[in-house]
Amino acid sequence: MDQLISPDQQAAARKRASGIGIGIGIKHVAAAALALLGACALARAAGQDDWTITASKIDPAHYHGVSVANGMIGLVSSPEPMKITEVVLNGAFDNYGRGRVDNILKGFNFMNITLDVDGRRADAASVSNLRQRLDMKTATLVTEFDVGAKLHVRHSIAALRNLPFSALATVELQARQDVLVTPAAVIEAPDILREVKNLYAVIDRPHVSIPLMTSVGKSPTGKHTVAASVSLLFDERAGPALVHEDWDYNTHLTKFSRRLKAGETFRFAVVGSVISSAHTADPHNEAERLTIYAALQGRARLQQDHAAAWAALWRGDIVIAGDERVQREVRLALYHLYSFAREGTAYSLSPMGLSGLGYNGHVFWDSELWMYPPLLALHPELAKSLLEYRYARLGAARQNAFSHGYRGAMFPWESASEGQETTPVWALTGPFQQHITGDVGWAFWKYYQVTHDKTWLRERGYPVLKDVADFWASRVTRRGPGHFDIDNVIGANEWQENIDNNAFTNGMAITVLGYATQAARELGLAPDPDWAVVAANIPILRFADGTTRENASYDGVPIKQADANLLAYPLDIVRDPRRIAQDLAYYEGRLAPDGPAMSHAILATLYARIGQPDQAWALFKRSYQPNELAPFGVLAETAGGSNPYFVTGAGGALQALLFGLGGLRIGDDGISQGAVKLPTGLKRIELRGVGPARQDYVVQ
Repeated sequence: MDQLISPDQQAAARKRASGIGIGIGIKHVAAAALALLGACALARAAGQDDWTITASKIDPAHYHGVSVANGMIGLVSSPEPMKITEVVLNGAFDNYGRGRVDNILKGFNFMNITLDVDGRRADAASVSNLRQRLDMKTATLVTEFDVGAKLHVRHSIAALRNLPFSALATVELQARQDVLVTPAAVIEAPDILREVKNLYAVIDRPHVSIPLMTSVGKSPTGKHTVAASVSLLFDERAGPALVHEDWDYNTHLTKFSRRLKAGETFRFAVVGSVISSAHTADPHNEAERLTIYAALQGRARLQQDHAAAWAALWRGDIVIAGDERVQREVRLALYHLYSFAREGTAYSLSPMGLSGLGYNGHVFWDSELWMYPPLLALHPELAKSLLEYRYARLGAARQNAFSHGYRGAMFPWESASEGQETTPVWALTGPFQQHITGDVGWAFWKYYQVTHDKTWLRERGYPVLKDVADFWASRVTRRGPGHFDIDNVIGANEWQENIDNNAFTNGMAITVLGYATQAARELGLAPDPDWAVVAANIPILRFADGTTRENASYDGVPIKQADANLLAYPLDIVRDPRRIAQDLAYYEGRLAPDGPAMSHAILATLYARIGQPDQAWALFKRSYQPNELAPFGVLAETAGGSNPYFVTGAGGALQALLFGLGGLRIGDDGISQGAVKLPTGLKRIELRGVGPARQDYVVQ
């Protein structure tokens, strides 16, 4: 299943690549690459290219799985052959676990397969030559291994991009000796589900027989029903006899046996669907219907449509000529961003996407400030779904503002299914990290700048921007000209709590008040004149030498992450290159080594914009390479961390390429490219399929 691109598609891709134009020429100086992380380094297997990542030495004790996902379901790989560690369901939450708040749900593990060979189970301890390969071009994970000298196994799995709640696994068994094989498709219930029921049925028609194995259960509080169903597919019309076994309340399987002659190859597939009552009123029947639909599409058509959908996604690409390792890592970042987002939904992205239950699956500023900008540049239709998530929850944000004594809308720091505040009570970020409301408004105006979709602005964008502006106008304390202060907040640097006049918070408030005024005029409406008055009187503090001061009480202590530097990018408030350099010099050395990944990406973007590409390149790589984990290079939140996949960090690194070294700018005229220089050692950076017009930009 990993060879899904047709010759015509390959030829078209080669023709497209040869037609890329020439951009800006620059000089060359070698930039120091960070060392791989010892035993946790990425495998550099023979045949690995910039579209594949191969893990040939799999150590279960140091294994961090890679996700195959389609924006609705995420399947996380396992060191055990043909197994998935967990299944994550986008948009499905229940109140359980830490903090007495909503947590994203695990679904049934519906795509596991076991294999007995001559009566002995093939597992990680008994097989040899186990290796896994992620094909990013087709979003397919391929696992291969040998069972003694008897059998070679090739297993591929994908979360189908063409069917949002379905997945497909294909298994090829190549016999090297006469052998008896007994594969089984397995459904297992995660420990959070209760009242689990396991069922088996056969849909029998004269031309086809469809076996259906189904599990149904309740979420921890009973709020949601979760269901999964699978079916076995065979190339021949009359497949082998199937046996269903119900082992206990949380596991059942469908198996068959087949004798293979030496030299014979046998292939079968498992197709399945998982869904909950957060997505449909009748998940039990819908899971079975979707599985029947997929089964009757057939394996070949499912693969073809899945590949075509991913080919369309890869029209938005970043090509790095001159550093194969970085090219592969950049593709992995894009792969995860595309895997976790989906067009036409009202779902956003959590810091860990669909790679696990990190941060309870909640939506933070990570969505708007870190993951959204690369999507906006390369796939505005995906970015639109993130905004629709916020718009659909505008009523809850209005209630939140009312509850805190403000006007307009106050978006929650942590948001789940309903849009109310879901930050655990003990975390003060919930009521105080209010820049999130500005971040949302900022993202809405950026979408309009890129698309110039006035209908969307009238129906979606302006209602949000107006409420955001009304919030900030009511939030400031009016002490006189130049002193409309914003007191008692937590800024981007979360280590300093309950501070006054935070640089980033104030800068974001100024920015979105201006955007709301622009939006009103764009629609022929009269903006509230108070918005401009408030924006003109919110202070941005400085030290005596002109360096931006992070907040009114900041005295130079180490910081968790960039804050004041965000005034230059993405806010574009600080524009003078000398001031940008001054702020960089002051804050770069104050970044804590155990802070999250995004800060170095911001510094990289700014160094690129002030004409220091080699420093930008070094910081770009520092923004993610120390955070890579074996064996695929998935990213942790911090260097030495172990909570992948941190798609927030991936979004930051991609911004350093797109809006830093790639020179892109977003303004009232849409996306443009400023003058930038290449780092030493690179031949070319190509930004492909940018914006609604799918334009290509090159730095060369």
